[in-house]
Amino acid sequence: MKVKEFFVSNYRKCWEFFIESRWFFVFAFGLFALTFLIGFAYPVFFRAEIFELIRELILKFEGKGMMGMVVLIFLNNLWASFMAMVLGVLLGVFPLVTCIVNGYLLGFVAREAVMREGIWTLWRILPHGIFELPAVLFSIGIGLKLGMSVVGGRWSVKKGKGSVGYVFREGVRFFVFVIFPLLVVAGIVEGILIGMG
Repeated sequence: MKVKEFFVSNYRKCWEFFIESRWFFVFAFGLFALTFLIGFAYPVFFRAEIFELIRELILKFEGKGMMGMVVLIFLNNLWASFMAMVLGVLLGVFPLVTCIVNGYLLGFVAREAVMREGIWTLWRILPHGIFELPAVLFSIGIGLKLGMSVVGGRWSVKKGKGSVGYVFREGVRFFVFVIFPLLVVAGIVEGILIGMG
């Protein structure tokens, strides 16, 4: 198979899987948006824990150059996205919790940033988020779809759509050809933003 045919074939299958999974992606986006708004409007839950987490992250990145930070952020995002997808097999609980926690956390941090530096500070993270957030939400959506397949008892590894085997196989394909490139671009954009900062 030629290289062009290889990519065309895989991206066609990714598009088909995207259409099949669209309502899981919509649900993930809606839940994330809701918890983001809660974190932004009512940043009263787990304040001490979140500030401690932020402090630990700052220490983790301290002393690293721009490329070191970008690589570390990219690898963290890659790992978190992959786990959100794969651990969906545990009845979809992990991706659901991941979505809620990340939405609230980002809303909380956005509120703190706006309070300290003004609303325009959000524009600095927007270009990065345009690529990273869809990647994370796609992973969560696939994890939820995988969890629903398990709940439905569709353990057949045959080609039947909706089976655990099918969702896992197509989810991994989607991860490799769609999510991974999005995270790479997000990492590059973040590197540029860090360099400009």
